[in-house]
Amino acid sequence: MSFFCPLASGSKGNASILSLAGKKILIDAGISVKQLEEKLAGFDLALDQLDAIFITHEHMDHIAGLKTLSNKYDLPIICNSDTAKGIMDTLHIETNFKLFTTNEAFDFFDLRVFPFTILHDTLDPVAFKISYKDIHLAICTDLGFATSFVINQLHGCNYYYLEANHEVSMVHACSRPQVYKTRVLGRQGHLSNDQTCELLKTFDHRQIKKIYLAHLSDECNAKEAALRKVTSVLTDFVDVDIAHQHKISNPLIF
Repeated sequence: MSFFCPLASGSKGNASILSLAGKKILIDAGISVKQLEEKLAGFDLALDQLDAIFITHEHMDHIAGLKTLSNKYDLPIICNSDTAKGIMDTLHIETNFKLFTTNEAFDFFDLRVFPFTILHDTLDPVAFKISYKDIHLAICTDLGFATSFVINQLHGCNYYYLEANHEVSMVHACSRPQVYKTRVLGRQGHLSNDQTCELLKTFDHRQIKKIYLAHLSDECNAKEAALRKVTSVLTDFVDVDIAHQHKISNPLIF
């Protein structure tokens, strides 16, 4: 079965599973191995059945499970060289890294993968565009601003895992320190619901089959607000769903 499913999405940990072209890939590993095992069991999968782990960047909510994973399993960790360095410096591990060059496409067996630059406060953060035949999936979160380059890379996909992190008014009103607010609202922070809507307005909606709204803030967003705003700028036939933090999201079957 070919499918994509967010296993956890948000500041408390991020991980998604992609099964496509006979390969099973974990995208980010920001939750514990125990949680990963429990969530993958719902798909009759075990961690030793994975073919690789793709990492977008080295923040802990994307790599927290990697140290235990690398100790228990010899899975290739696919990332760029700066992210690998950040992982080694943070987790104090040297593991089975397979490196790509940002903004250069590569083949992972029958999958075509394009890792492209996004704006976030890490060493060399990327989003992924993963293609197989007529399936084009974009994994794009943890960016404070969608540059024209990012927009161009996202055009033409039919499936999206896309950040809608916060409501700006809720960030201003929250009790977090100003340094947090400045970071989240900055160009290297996170996309707001309104920014995501503006981004989606530039797409050809006739090509889009499904969008996951990802990395929603528990404190500074509301699922209902994100869904309402995004669906208001899309045509009716686009399926929009929430990528959940605390439970497995609805799987996408290709």
